[in-house]
Amino acid sequence: MTDPYQVTGKIVRGAKQGAFFTQLEWVREQCLKKLGFTPWPGTLNLEISAESMPILKLLKPEEGIELVPPDSQYCSGHVFPVSIEGITGAIVFPAADVRVHKQNIVEIISPKLLKDALGVKDGDWVTLTINSSELVRKPH
Repeated sequence: MTDPYQVTGKIVRGAKQGAFFTQLEWVREQCLKKLGFTPWPGTLNLEISAESMPILKLLKPEEGIELVPPDSQYCSGHVFPVSIEGITGAIVFPAADVRVHKQNIVEIISPKLLKDALGVKDGDWVTLTINSSELVRKPH
């Protein structure tokens, strides 16, 4: 595999649910422990280009880093570390039964407000870098 993988996406408006998720204490604690950062309240939503979809499909959500809820009131999710234009982040794959976006839309969490940090707005294109080690199953 070529390393690293580049995935391009256009910034799109989200469902406005990311801020709630990223402010849950158990999510914040597990992101810090498992990803090394506390997420900014909210997500950046990207519509992945057709050319990048084959790379995105290599990410099997169940093989990502699991964020485990403290009780059944919440669903688990999986994350894959990425870099977005040089800024640390992670792609979030919520459980299938609560996913609100089409398969070509991904949500990115980061310790920063990404639109401000990158100087971008809805409609702009950005590049995610995924290390090939994230595309193969490894113990967590």
